[in-house]
Amino acid sequence: MRYSEMFLPTVREVPSDAEIISHQLMIRAGMIRKLTSGIYTYLPLGYRVIRKLERIIREEMDRAGAQELFMPTVQPRELWEESGRWSFYGKELLRFKDRNDRDCCLGPTHEEVITDLVRNEIKTYRHLPRNLYQIQTKFRDEIRPRFGVMRCREFGMKDAYSFDADEEGAEISYQKMFEAYTEIFKRCGLEFRAVEADTGSIGGSFSHEFMVMAATGEDSLVFCSNCEYAANLEKAEIAAPEIQPVRTENMLPLESVHTPNMRTIEEVSSFLRVAPRDIVKTMIYTADGQPVAVLVSGDEEVNEIKVKNYLNCDVLEMAMDDVIHEVTGAPRGFAGAVGIKVKIIADCSLSNMTNFVMGANKEDYHIKNVNMGRDVSVTAFADLRIARETDSCARCGRALKFARGIEVGHVFKLGTKYSKAMKAQYLDKNGKEQYMIMGCYGIGVGRTVAAAIEQNHDENGIVWPLPLAPYQVIITPVSAKDDKIKGMSVQLYEALKQRGIEVILDDRDERAGVKFKDADLIGIPLRVTVGQKLLTAGVLEVKIRMTGEVKALAADAVEDFVINYINRGI
Repeated sequence: MRYSEMFLPTVREVPSDAEIISHQLMIRAGMIRKLTSGIYTYLPLGYRVIRKLERIIREEMDRAGAQELFMPTVQPRELWEESGRWSFYGKELLRFKDRNDRDCCLGPTHEEVITDLVRNEIKTYRHLPRNLYQIQTKFRDEIRPRFGVMRCREFGMKDAYSFDADEEGAEISYQKMFEAYTEIFKRCGLEFRAVEADTGSIGGSFSHEFMVMAATGEDSLVFCSNCEYAANLEKAEIAAPEIQPVRTENMLPLESVHTPNMRTIEEVSSFLRVAPRDIVKTMIYTADGQPVAVLVSGDEEVNEIKVKNYLNCDVLEMAMDDVIHEVTGAPRGFAGAVGIKVKIIADCSLSNMTNFVMGANKEDYHIKNVNMGRDVSVTAFADLRIARETDSCARCGRALKFARGIEVGHVFKLGTKYSKAMKAQYLDKNGKEQYMIMGCYGIGVGRTVAAAIEQNHDENGIVWPLPLAPYQVIITPVSAKDDKIKGMSVQLYEALKQRGIEVILDDRDERAGVKFKDADLIGIPLRVTVGQKLLTAGVLEVKIRMTGEVKALAADAVEDFVINYINRGI
């Protein structure tokens, strides 16, 4: 493609509303333009990258035995009522009425639609297993879209759904998708890690996230320094301490202490001259409308995902002030677990604590020397807090490590969550009706492109991994007026095109410095400079964007170098 004919509006200045590198560079490199909040147009350069990623995805999905289809974006309310998600999904589900006053939504995901399709078409075990996928536009009405295409409202997703006759088959399907995803992200040239994750609003029994490693990643991932265990922060398990026998003779008598206006851990810690770890926070939640007390030490944070999963509730919310007062008799900031009449669950790290500080359930008072068992009746100890770098692996006991990452893919074991709700059944070998076992598997297409930029950039612009680069080579003549330079540039351009190379000829009447900056900004892997050295020594310069290395090559050797470089897939 000749640069002069391309729709490629690059920008020199960093956009003021672009918070992260990928958002900045996708705008500056002429890849995207914002239409409205959280909704973007992909310009030709950006869409070429999308299509390259989609091709890799299709090849690996097809290789794994999945079959592509295409489902509607508009979905009827009735299907979402069947699954129970019409109300549960929340305001991210964009609901509307059609001209016949029928409730509909724009699909944020397609579990309901695919389950409805399969239940109507598959009736016997002979037609299982099946894995169906699509690459399609989704819409989620994010309350605060940000980070460009990383967290937007309208986005492209590859979503696949497997249907099996039994758990053994479902495990095989899950493993095939896990391996396919691993191969997809390897082929993209990305550094990534698969980690255990919570299933969230999709539901199901088990899931893994695929995280592209990036210092600017919005997600934290936790992995063991010794074994293969890895999880995202909200799922990360923590080794429980060995329970030590408590000697009652070491328990000190309760002591009520006046703590005027001391509501926070920092304030109480300073006022009583105790460490935050010697204070126990009593957090009052409502789980499906019922109050429950969650206890963690003052230097820890409650992991609400773990609490929700432990309680097996649909909705977990921090209690309002009136509920806290009803449960404890005190305002927020002075709640404690002594004497309250609700279910109390405590983090495992508290199991060996003695003589700790806790709210006194009385305004402006705390209690010292509280002890489990004697003063607080805990229903159960469980892993309920957010992991920290000082914690140990729950699998092998060795140290945990932390890193930043960007979620680009997610695979779920759904089990019978949707097939039971929507009666997706088949007849087994004995003629008995059974529920299909399901899995679902998603890749954020635009999000993966943005993550690739977050992982691969420098101060000059994008540094594309070769498999995702919109073009493989850019030829940069330093002068548009010198006939020899121009002739060699066109000759090389035509030769590379003939050999199937994706190449740009920068034929603009611009200064060489401007052309070099644009080539670096858009991140083309190889830049061939046709300049004065051609005139004096018959030499062209080839710059490798990934390393910055510049090679001086004889003009007749450049074509073979480019071909060999691309064939090696560097």
